[in-house]
Formats: sequence, C-alpha cells, structure tokens
Amino acid sequence: MPDTNSPFGTELKDAVSRKLDESGLSQHDYVKAALKWQYNWIGLAGAAAFAIVSGTGLPLVLAAGLEMMYVALVPQSSRFRRLVRSWKYADEKREHQKRLEEMRKNLPPEMRSRYEFVQQIAKEIRANYAQLSYASQIFATQMDDKLNGLLEGYVRLLHAAYTHREYLKSLNPDQIRKEAAYLEKSLEKEPPKVREINQRRIEILRKRVAKFEKIAENRQVVDAQCAAIEDVLQLIRDQSVTMRDPQQVSAQLDHLVMDVEQTEQSVREMEEIFALTTENHDDLRLSEENPPARNRVRN
Repeated sequence: MPDTNSPFGTELKDAVSRKLDESGLSQHDYVKAALKWQYNWIGLAGAAAFAIVSGTGLPLVLAAGLEMMYVALVPQSSRFRRLVRSWKYADEKREHQKRLEEMRKNLPPEMRSRYEFVQQIAKEIRANYAQLSYASQIFATQMDDKLNGLLEGYVRLLHAAYTHREYLKSLNPDQIRKEAAYLEKSLEKEPPKVREINQRRIEILRKRVAKFEKIAENRQVVDAQCAAIEDVLQLIRDQSVTMRDPQQVSAQLDHLVMDVEQTEQSVREMEEIFALTTENHDDLRLSEENPPARNRVRN
C-alpha cells in the first residue's frame, strides 16, 4: 500500500478525491448508500428474526460481524458505486423534471397554450422522422434528444418571460425618477444625517431605474427567443414532411439550442440583478432603522 505522505501517495489520494468529486459523491456517501440499501436491511431484519426465534443473541453477533465486513467492502466495489451514481442521476433527473413541471403549472393559461402548441409540433416532427430508413435513425435519435432539451429550455424561457413581466408591472420607473429628483432637490436643506441617508436612497433609486430598463430589454430578448423557437420548429416540421436530410435538420437544432443557452445565460444574469436589488433594499432599511451610534442625534 503506497504511503499517503509520499509525493506518489498524495498524488494518488488527490486523484481518487477528484474522481469522487466529479461524480458529486464522497466515500461517506457510498457508505451511507450501502447502509440504506434495501438488501442490507433485509439481511439485518432476517438476523433479528432468527435471533428471536432461536432465543439466542448469536445471530446478532454474527450479523454485526458481517455488517462490518459489508461496510468495509461493498462501498469500495466499482459496480456498487456505478449503481449509487445511477441512483443519484435518477434522483436529480426526477427533481429536474419536477421543477420544470412546477414552472409549467405556474405559467398563465396563454403561456401554457404556447408550450402545448410547441410540444405538439415536436411530436409531429418525431412522427415524421420515425418513418426514415434504419440507417438514418441515428440522426433521428440525436434530433429527438435535442428536441427534448429545446422543450425544456422553452419552458424555462416562458417562465422567465412571465417573471419579468410581473416584475415590470409592479414597478413605475417614472414615479421612481420623480422621487429621486425630489430627494436631490431637498438635500441642501436637510440635516447632515438625513442628507446622508437620502443620498444613499437616491443612489438606490437610480440603480432600480437602471435595472428596470435592463430587465425590460432582457424581456424583449426572451420574448424574441421564444418566438424564434416556435418559428424554427414549425420550419423543421414542414421540412420533415418532405423527409429532408435529418443531419441538416439536426444542425439547425444545434444552432437553435446555442441561441437558447445564450438567452438563458442572460436570464441568469437578470436573476442576479433581482437578488442585488433586494440586497440594496435591505441595506437601506437597516441603515434607517439602525443608524451608526456616532451619527445619532442626541436630544
């Protein structure tokens, strides 16, 4: 066994840790999975039942020894680790699908109708390309995977468009600009402490207006991308009627998927903006409720 304190041992240990990290699992996770495995519980329950029937604790002692061997050996098995990773992947996939379904359910009726329309188009594309020769089915299979990914991206974009729309409806930028202008005009007449707070308020109000404009622009991008998905999928459906080369259609989907990914990146940036806006509001509220002791006005 290599010395873990030697350079080779350290390198080997780091390589093993990296492999575990790549799968999102650690040694502790594999041991925990082995302990929770149903076959382990069946074995322990059987030993407990045999101990009750026999009236002796020997089966429990034997079961404890076997359990120690089990915990030492099974989590190291490559087959068991592949099984655990498959469980983890299945759990993540179910959670992912659950989130997408929640997004779809939270959409307003008109947006749900748009998704169902696109879903029907994808179904027709699959049906048309299912009639291709066996040699072309590999491209049809790849296209099917891309269609699934595109539908998921479409749901996320619709949800982002809805979120942006609701946020923009809740904010009146003209009112915010007027409030900032009013505060700015009044600064010179105010006591130092009030002036300090209002200067921060003006800065935050201006940031809110800038973010409003950015979110409004981003919403237009999301809306345009959703419309582009609908247009391209309808074109692919039309092409599939004449059995156009599925490899060329797959390339069209690749370009569309790339566009969707770029748009989703913009959506994530907008989500960060939402978070920053909230933090700014919290900072202002805390500063007003708990001003620094050295600046408090004494009676």
